[in-house]
Amino acid sequence: MTTIASLSAAELGPLFASRELSPVDVAKDTLERIERFEPQINAFVVRDTKTTLAMAEASQARWLKSEPLGPLDGVPVTIKDNIGVAGWPMRRGSAVASDAAFADDAPAAERLREAGAVFLGKTTMPEYGWKGVGDSPLSGITRNPWDIATGPGGSSAGAASCAALNLGCIHIGTDGAGSVRIPAAFTGVVGLKPTYGRVPAWPVSTMGFLAHLGPLTRTVADTALAMTAIGRPDIRDMTAMTTEPPDYVDGLKGGVKGLRIAWSPKLGGDVVVDPEIAALTQAAAMAFRDLGASVEEVDPGIGDPIETLMTIWSAGAALALRSAGPADRARMDPGLVAVAEQGERVSGAAYVDALLNQRNALAHRMAQFHARFDLLLTPTLPLPAFAVGANTPAHGGYGDDWTRWTPFTYPFNITQAPAISLPCGLTSAGLPAGLQVVGAFGRDALVLRAAAAFEAARPFARIDTPVGCA
Repeated sequence: MTTIASLSAAELGPLFASRELSPVDVAKDTLERIERFEPQINAFVVRDTKTTLAMAEASQARWLKSEPLGPLDGVPVTIKDNIGVAGWPMRRGSAVASDAAFADDAPAAERLREAGAVFLGKTTMPEYGWKGVGDSPLSGITRNPWDIATGPGGSSAGAASCAALNLGCIHIGTDGAGSVRIPAAFTGVVGLKPTYGRVPAWPVSTMGFLAHLGPLTRTVADTALAMTAIGRPDIRDMTAMTTEPPDYVDGLKGGVKGLRIAWSPKLGGDVVVDPEIAALTQAAAMAFRDLGASVEEVDPGIGDPIETLMTIWSAGAALALRSAGPADRARMDPGLVAVAEQGERVSGAAYVDALLNQRNALAHRMAQFHARFDLLLTPTLPLPAFAVGANTPAHGGYGDDWTRWTPFTYPFNITQAPAISLPCGLTSAGLPAGLQVVGAFGRDALVLRAAAAFEAARPFARIDTPVGCA
């Protein structure tokens, strides 16, 4: 039986047009499920039922007049806490930030509002998005619906948990070192980091050219719908593309027959990959061969650019905390404070070298690689979700450094290339695995086309209610 909880954004529009369903029906159903599940998953920092219902009623009126603003009119969405929404606070996961209402919509929020989307609220994140897990001094611990004893990853933690349960169809996150793809892999949803600049950003992230905005959804088609909307230009971001995005939904057609695809199970590094994750991602990669692509196991030869990442990342953290005095820092995540203090010791010359020379060298090597291969496949992560409340799993010898278990995501923030995480099966414990598909700079449409072909061949597992006990 079809339920509202099972419907995608792409499926809602035709139902609104035929009047079999209304945006108000969908909003009320979604709000009821949020109310029911939020105590278990803790995914929101802002909920505003009055605003949500008012937006749904306005959308319903447009549909009744057969004057929708587009395919997203009436579709429920969430927005991460570091993206501005007029009238709601933007606290970036920090308990010391102001709770005053933000004055303006950020570009992505403005595009969604223009498209008639219905805002459900703002989702949780670690403080200033500094790490790949989902806890903060502001909101506490966000949990993974597949097993609420585990975490959803981060920093787009609440967005991913909502996507997994379809608490809204589109969830806008940010990705500075994997922060869309990490939680997408842990929660079994689709998470796209678009080419840098395809989705305008304002205010600009302190992580600079590492930081991308992108959607988390339950289907590739919904990701394409979101990108067609939020990828439109905005003059507030001087680094963003000034051209209109293509119709990403129309671009999903065509499959992968004839594509040259590289499969790199460890990205050339000395990485311990969980055996079940290794088997699931290997099988997923070989599925592209069945779809008509050539698949060759080969590494791109880029090494581990962790020093480049941390030079830019820590300097960005220092900038984010530059006005935070000792009293405020005492209330903040100690790990964030430590990274900021590390960044305070980065020289200007070292920062510019990382931002320009090292980043460009890595991007050049990947451009040469993509001259030979249309796409690169890797595991999104080398492990399944682990226990909440820790930055690293208890096993594996990772120490306290969360970047040690995310070696496949951050290289492509440095190159700024598009990369998507796709669900590719479940472990014996019932936890999702993710396959990462990476394209050349600007080839977002190709990445989405390949993702759609994979989804059609290997439908994604779904979850409707949280599993386990906190």
